[in-house]
Amino acid sequence: MRPLNLLLVKPAGPDCNLDCTYCFYLDRSGNGSSSHPHRMTDDVLEEMIRQALSGRERHMSFVWQGGEPTLMGLPFFRRVVELQQRYGAGKSVSNALQTNGLLLDEEWAVFLKQYHFLVGISIDGPEHVHDYYRRARGGQGSWSHAVSAARLLQARGVEVNAISVVTEYAACFPDEIYHAHRSLGLDFMQFIPCVETDPIDPTKAAAYSVTGDSYGRFLIRLFDLWRADFDGPVARTSIRYFDSVFHAYVGLDAPECTLMATCGVYLAVEHNGDVFACDFFVEPGWKLGNLMHGSLRDMINAPEQERFGRMKAELPVACRGCSWLRVCQGGCTKDRIRDPRDGGLSHFCNAYKMFFAHADRPLRELASTWSSRLR
Repeated sequence: MRPLNLLLVKPAGPDCNLDCTYCFYLDRSGNGSSSHPHRMTDDVLEEMIRQALSGRERHMSFVWQGGEPTLMGLPFFRRVVELQQRYGAGKSVSNALQTNGLLLDEEWAVFLKQYHFLVGISIDGPEHVHDYYRRARGGQGSWSHAVSAARLLQARGVEVNAISVVTEYAACFPDEIYHAHRSLGLDFMQFIPCVETDPIDPTKAAAYSVTGDSYGRFLIRLFDLWRADFDGPVARTSIRYFDSVFHAYVGLDAPECTLMATCGVYLAVEHNGDVFACDFFVEPGWKLGNLMHGSLRDMINAPEQERFGRMKAELPVACRGCSWLRVCQGGCTKDRIRDPRDGGLSHFCNAYKMFFAHADRPLRELASTWSSRLR
């Protein structure tokens, strides 16, 4: 039986105070069609937390995303903590918040520090990269707000990560992006390659999507920057993809679902309690139910969720014979269907081949050093 250890929660649904060009979420399942705000009610919140913490699992993680989750207001998150304390006695409970930072202030910072929230700030790099697509509805850039939020949180001792979307434009500036994050003290970085289906021609990817070759060059340069920052055998920065890949090189299971043979290891919960197989698949075909009328544990073990997880392993023939399959695992399922070309291959197949051809030897050497230090 699959355990329930992680919920990705969208308490304000698709609602956001930015209008990013590459946003994949607004039109999922008609979520952006209503002019009324989407807000999780207290009944849904309490039932979700009660169910999540009612099992035998010793640890539970809540990841609060959007849209923009801080639109719920700080009282909502105070209630989150109150309910977690009520239902989670004797358990380890963690919270992560992904935000654009626009609404954060001193009161938010004090709260996030007090309750040990991990905060992911959406920041794509230096100003010209970040503001290229991440703008407000009036056209204003949002970089200065993201930077101010990161500095505010750091001043209060909040743990802050950088979450960056890699578009075709951003992929041209790996050095600038890496050093911009370092200059802000954002030494924990996550890079998400952007690929979405073109809204006019569904046979190709949207124009802002990063190509496989561009993303491959980006990863190679980023890897070299990451390695150049090592202190002997110890990394001074954390890049989530490289950290996850390294697990495979030392014989451990990768913590990132894109690098697993199958997926479906968490649930995505919408503002109204609807539950989906994955936050990239918040659409009718992958709705598992509603937590007000069903069990979260039943949903994560439902045949539909099993089918979703196995879909990742249904790889094209070219993948099955690839020498990098053991570390790549075919990439994320969404990257094989957002750009429906190449017989089901990942949009980033070329990128991964380029990257592993470049990084395989140094990763093997790092793995050998790591293993010898454990002896």
